[in-house]
Order: sequence, then structure tokens, then C-alpha cells
Amino acid sequence: MNHLEAWGYDPGHADAFASILVDGVVPGRVIEEQRDGYRVLTEDGERRAQASGRLRHEAHTREALPAVGDWIAVTLPTAPESGVIHAVLPRRTALLRKEAGTTTTAQVVAANVDHVLLLTSLNSDLEPRRIERYLAAIWESGAEPALVLTKADLCPDAGDPVRSLGDVALGVAVHVVSALEGVGLDAFERYLMPGTTIALVGSSGVGKSTLVNALAGQTVQHVDAIRARDERGQHTTTARRIVRLPSGALWVDTPGMREFGLWDAGEGLSAVFEDIEELAASCRFGDCAHAREPGCAVAAAIDAGTLDAGRLAAWAKLQRELAFIRRKQDQRARAEFHRKNKRFSKMVRASTQAMKKRKGLDR
Repeated sequence: MNHLEAWGYDPGHADAFASILVDGVVPGRVIEEQRDGYRVLTEDGERRAQASGRLRHEAHTREALPAVGDWIAVTLPTAPESGVIHAVLPRRTALLRKEAGTTTTAQVVAANVDHVLLLTSLNSDLEPRRIERYLAAIWESGAEPALVLTKADLCPDAGDPVRSLGDVALGVAVHVVSALEGVGLDAFERYLMPGTTIALVGSSGVGKSTLVNALAGQTVQHVDAIRARDERGQHTTTARRIVRLPSGALWVDTPGMREFGLWDAGEGLSAVFEDIEELAASCRFGDCAHAREPGCAVAAAIDAGTLDAGRLAAWAKLQRELAFIRRKQDQRARAEFHRKNKRFSKMVRASTQAMKKRKGLDR
């Protein structure tokens, strides 16, 4: 096995790389995203790299720029700490979120991951509505999700929380762990295969770094103690990067995220709320708003106690959020079209005036 194969490079990636028509490029993988560039891995080892000017120019969105986990085509100048990324190979999976704030752009949390483990602690951090939001994005990414309930040592009886998440985590493996006491770690063997890439996501302080250290059998991430006043851990990871464990598995460690806005997650939302969408298909009216219309199967399930009203409210809220994002995307697309059309019209007018001027001089 060569160096890149140990980091997940396979014949499919090699075929995609063969289509890059740039002289002198070699394959590599982005293993860390930094404020002023990237750290990339090639057969020659690690080095810093920057996206080429052409790649930045042609990337109309941030989503099109390199991200942690991406396979890339990079040239390696003689300077040992420099590299130039010319292309991003097609992503097999991509975990996206709406960037924090008022902007309507997507951020790639991790690319080309096989499994995404959503971590939430069994203390005050356990929040079903947040879990639904994350799982929708993970299903949409194309990766396999799993839910990891951490800090079991702080919860005398984990059975009740697990049962309460039965509808929330439909079709998702749920693992209860205490990394400090080594409880539940055997369940992760199926994820720790050589060359397999796994991303860890969750709020700040839920135990991502502690879990990585426990699975690595050594300290690869700094860990702070939990705060006594609110039983929350403290933010320790400051950058997305890939950590290679002794088993050969690759873990994408991500900073805790205060908010996780959905981005183009329609299919993911259907996977998370499969129970509601199946009920909705049985409503008498195809445009049923599930607000007490006659023959509403969803309202009937709430009345019967087989569907939680809070879950329906969460589904409706996330549907509205996605609809808002789509409208903003359409507005941006229209504005970009008009901007380009205006620039083209100005260029045509200038060319026409220049032509008329030349004809006048010829006479």
C-alpha cells in the first residue's frame, strides 16, 4: 500500500485524477483547512498549499473551493512549504451547512467521508430538535450517520434518553459511551477500518476530542475539563483537520458549532422525518397543511398519541428554513444573471461604438 492509499486513495480517485489536464500535477488530499491556506498530503508528505488564482476565480461559491477531505490535483514547487491546488476532484460525499450569519452561502464541513458520527452528551446538551437538524444534513451528505451519546458516566440511567430518541434517530445506529471510563468503545470497531474516513460533529464540549483520544489510545487532541456551572465541556478544537488513528482509520475532527443551518437538505429531511412524510401521503388532500384539515392523517396520529406534536412543529420549521434558503438562492442567481447580462451589454455597446469609429476613419 502506498502512502496515499493509506489515506483513502483508490482506483476511482485515480480515474478522476487522470482527467485533470494540467502539467506537473500530482494527486493529494486536503488534511487541514487554515485561515490562510491548506495543509495537503501527497506521496512526498505534508506541505502547505494555496488554491490557484484560476481555481479561486472559477469557484463562484465557497462550496467549490477545497475543503478538508477533498482529493485534489496539486503542483509542488521547489520550495518545501509551498504547493498550488489546481483542481478539486469530484466529491463522493459532502457534509454542508449554511454559513453562520446572514449570508446565504454553503460551507463544506467535510468531504469524502464514509461515516459521520453526531456526538451529543447525555447531560444538559441532549436536545432532540438539534439532533434532527444535524441528521438531516448528514443523510443529505451521502455518508452513513450514527448518533453517539457521550459522557454516560454523568447519566445514571441512559435507557430513558435512548428510548426518547427512538423516533428522532430512525434508521440510525445509536451508541452510548463514556470515553473517560472506556465504556461502549468496542462498538466503534466497525468504523475503524484502514483508509475509512469518519467525521465527528456536534456542539462545543460534547467530547469529540476525548473520544478521539480514547480510540487512538494516546493524546492526539487537547482536552479541557467540563465546567461545573453548566456541565458543559469547553471548546478545544479550533480547526478542521484529519487525524490518522493507529487502526488506519481517518477521523475528521471539527470545531464545535454554535449553529448548524441546513443547506439543500430536502432528501435528508425526508429521511429524518420519514414517519411524518408517510403519514402525510395518506392525508385526504394533497396540499394538506396538517393544521386540522378534514382527513389529515398527521393530525389523527397526534390525537392518537403515536406522533409527537413537537416533532411535527420541528419538521415544519425545517421545511420553512429550506424554502427560505431556496428563495435566497434564486434571488442570488437572478442578480448574478442580471449583473453578467449588464456587463455583456456594456461590452457590446463599447465594441459597436469602436467599430463605428473605425468605419468613420476609413472613409
